[in-house]
Amino acid sequence: MDSKILLENGTNELMILEFTLGDNHYGINVAKIREIKKYEAVTPVPNAHPSIEGVFMPRDVMITAIDLKNCLGRGESEPKGLFIITNFNKLDIAFHVDNVLGIHTVSWTEIIKPEVTISSAEEGVAIGIVKKDDKLIIILDFEKIVTDINPETGLKISDINELGDRVRSQVPILIAEDSALLNKLIVDCLRKAGYENITHTENGRQAYDFITQCKARGTLNDRVKVIISDIEMPEMDGHRLTKLVKTDDTTAHIPVVLFSSLVNDEMRRKGEALGADAQLSKPEIGNLVKIIDQLVEDRHLNN
Repeated sequence: MDSKILLENGTNELMILEFTLGDNHYGINVAKIREIKKYEAVTPVPNAHPSIEGVFMPRDVMITAIDLKNCLGRGESEPKGLFIITNFNKLDIAFHVDNVLGIHTVSWTEIIKPEVTISSAEEGVAIGIVKKDDKLIIILDFEKIVTDINPETGLKISDINELGDRVRSQVPILIAEDSALLNKLIVDCLRKAGYENITHTENGRQAYDFITQCKARGTLNDRVKVIISDIEMPEMDGHRLTKLVKTDDTTAHIPVVLFSSLVNDEMRRKGEALGADAQLSKPEIGNLVKIIDQLVEDRHLNN
């Protein structure tokens, strides 16, 4: 996709590509998309997961093709339609879909976190739902879809084990992560790495409300010395949270680490422009701990 169509920094908006599988409408963040191309024959991979159609090599790059309809328990795709070729978590993956309808600009405040409003097929693999033109578009969690197929692409928990025994730390860390599973994994990993004073929230809005409350009570320095934030989150995304923190004189000193599947070259430039102190792709949990260690040491955050 042409990076020029991506939105300005910190507006709390995103662009979603609407596509269909049968009669159902779905969305994907445009920032994840490299290109869209017509379906082409793929080479099957022996003993692969049932949702993996095979591999192909456009422009001499090996790409795994995933049957998205199969992932959602809606049967198997026919050899036609389109491939949405994506890049996130340092992976190039093609998702087989029926049709692409267009692009919408939406605010994260418009996106409803899924509960009982969607069928069991999409339960657990949806970031949220947005209504456009009297139809519901389900924004899928492509990272979870890929991790469910191959857990090796998820957080590298083993990296934490390699750190060995560590000194306990009471540096207060605030986390903004909308995935309940990832939120818990990140908290567990940080605690295992010695960081015990952790507040976790479900999105940027909750995190910023917590910061605002701490400011009002005069407890900011005691409750928030490092912020770790995802980028894609309902209500308020990580870029908007970073902008609010870094443009406020009372919070601008707080290090913000963006920990997201969306840390590619374009998004890294956005994060840097907003003042993010570090940016990492989500599998790099070991590097996340090392960066927090460095921030704590360099900025004397233990004091």
